[in-house]
Amino acid sequence: MKKSLGFIVLLFLSVSVLAAQQITRFAVVDTAQVYNTFFRDSTAVRNYEAKKLEYQNEINRLTEELRTLHLNKVEFEKDGDMTAAVRLEAEIARKAGFLTEYTKAKNFELDTLKKRLNSDDEFYIAFYDAIGRIAESDGYSLVLSLQDANAVLWYSPTVNITEKVITRLRPSQ
Repeated sequence: MKKSLGFIVLLFLSVSVLAAQQITRFAVVDTAQVYNTFFRDSTAVRNYEAKKLEYQNEINRLTEELRTLHLNKVEFEKDGDMTAAVRLEAEIARKAGFLTEYTKAKNFELDTLKKRLNSDDEFYIAFYDAIGRIAESDGYSLVLSLQDANAVLWYSPTVNITEKVITRLRPSQ
């Protein structure tokens, strides 16, 4: 009888210890999808996208101009006009340098604009509040962003709470 009672107490303690251990549940959020859902129609994002398109068109124009100059240089070389070929080579080098600097400057400008868009305090306060509420109500102890590619190697779609976050952020209709 004492052995049975001891076994039952030991079993009860073991079950209590196992029940006390909390299983860590995690979720993932596609922050880019949330961001695009709420900002794609905003003036700031439209301005960013317009500048991005403007800069890309200019880069494409300059690249095409370089390609044309290079083809002309090859023609001059074929025709034996080395003076014109050398002149074009110098112009190509100058324009290629300009294109490189232009691209760096415009990418820096776009990165700065994007960071400014990403730091909209009012939106991010609501965003993190929505994530916290969903995590607490659904029992998640950790929520990861899918944009930190080096942190998420694999996830099951069942832990993706992106749509829940978007739904919570939408104004009540």
